[in-house]
Amino acid sequence: MSVVEATTGGHLERYDAVLARDPMSALALVREWMRTDWRALFAELRDQRPIFVTPAFTVVTRFADVTEVLSREEVFTVRAFGPRLDAALGGPFMLARDATPMNWREKGLMQVMLAPQDAASLRGLAGRIADEALDAASGRGRIEAVGELFRHVALRVCGEYFGFPGPTPETLSRWTRAVITDGFANFQGDPAIQAESVRAGREMMHYLRGLLAERRAAMEAGPVPDDVFTRLIRTTLPAEVDVGDERILINMAGLPLGFVESGPGAMVEAVEQIMLRPQVRAEAVDAAADPDPARFDRYVWEALRFSPFFKLLPRVCERDHVLAAGTPRRTVIPAGTFVLAAPASAMFDADVVEEPDDFRPGRLEHHRLYFGHGHHACLGVHPARAVICEVVRRLFLRPGVRLLPPPDGVIVRDHGIFPDRFVLGLGSDGREA
Repeated sequence: MSVVEATTGGHLERYDAVLARDPMSALALVREWMRTDWRALFAELRDQRPIFVTPAFTVVTRFADVTEVLSREEVFTVRAFGPRLDAALGGPFMLARDATPMNWREKGLMQVMLAPQDAASLRGLAGRIADEALDAASGRGRIEAVGELFRHVALRVCGEYFGFPGPTPETLSRWTRAVITDGFANFQGDPAIQAESVRAGREMMHYLRGLLAERRAAMEAGPVPDDVFTRLIRTTLPAEVDVGDERILINMAGLPLGFVESGPGAMVEAVEQIMLRPQVRAEAVDAAADPDPARFDRYVWEALRFSPFFKLLPRVCERDHVLAAGTPRRTVIPAGTFVLAAPASAMFDADVVEEPDDFRPGRLEHHRLYFGHGHHACLGVHPARAVICEVVRRLFLRPGVRLLPPPDGVIVRDHGIFPDRFVLGLGSDGREA
C-alpha cells in the first residue's frame, strides 16, 4: 500500500449500483475493498456514510461511534466468537464473555500476572532475542523478518516470560495459528478449519496439563524461574474466587493466542509504514540510537496508526441501540446486527485527530486504538508494547536495513490477515542469501 492514498471516491456509488441488482455481489465488493483498499474506502465512508449499513453487517467508521461500540459491552458483545474458542479449549474462555463474573474475575487475575513493572526486563529479553536473530542473518544480507525475527521473538517470549514454550516453537505456532484462524478468519464457517482448530486446542490443553504437573513437581524440588505460569500456580485465592486448575490452563492457553499472531502482525505493519517514508525512516534510525527508547517508540505508534494489525473489531448487537444519538449520524442498530467497528478508520477522523494524514510521532495516547478500547481492550498491553517496540528498534539499529523489491519485499499473508513472509535487506552491500 502506498504512503498516501488519495480518496478517489466512487466506492459507494458502485456499491449502490451493484446492490440494486445483486446484493451478494455488492457485499463481496465491500469485503474486497476492506481487504485491499480499506484506507480509501474508510475515508469515503467517514465523509458520506459514517455508519454504513449493509444487508449483512454494519461498518462504523467515526472515532466517537467506534469507541461507543467498543465501550458498550452489554450491547455490542463478542459472543459470536465464544463457541469456537470454547470448542478449541474445551471450556469457556473469559475473553469471549462480556461483563460476566468469570470475565471480571479472570481478566483481573491475568492483569495482575502480566504486571506492568515487567515491561523493562521483558524489553531487555526481547531485545536480546532479536539481536541474536539479526546477528545470525547479518552474513546473508537479508532476513525473513516474520519467521526469523518477529514470530521467533514472540515464541521465545511465550516460553521465557509466559512460561509456555510448547513442545517446540513450531508446534506452539501451529496451535495458535489454527485456533486463531477459526476464531477470527473463518468467516464462512469452513468445517475443515473448525476441525483443525479443535484438534490444535486439544493438543495444546493436553500439553498444558502435563506442563502443570511438571511445574508443580519442580516447584516442590526447589526454586523455579519466575514466569506468568509459575505466578498463577503459586497464587492463593479465597475459596469464593478460586479459579482452579482447568481455568488456569485455559487462561494460559489464551496468552499465545493473543500474542503470537498479533504481536508479529503489528511489527510487520510498523516496519513497512516507517520504511515507506524515507524521511521518517531516517528519523526513526536516529531515534533508535537514543538511550531513551521512548523517543523511538513514538515512531512505532504513529506507524501503526497508518496500518493497525486489527483494522476491524467485530461485535454482535444484542438489543436495539441508537448509535450516535443526538448527532446527524443517528442510526438505530437492530438487535442481531453484526457490527464491524473500524479502529483503522477512527484514528483518521479529523474531528478528533489533527491533520490525520500527516505522520506525526508523539500524538495523544488516548487517540490510539491499536489495542482496542473499553471492556475488551488488550489485557497484556504493557508487555505487548515493550516487545513490539523493542524488536522494531533493534531492527532499525542495524546498518542498511531496507525494503527489498518485489517479490521478496512484498508481505505475504495467510487468509489475507496473518503475515507469513516479509524479506528485508540488511547491511550496505546488498548481498543476498
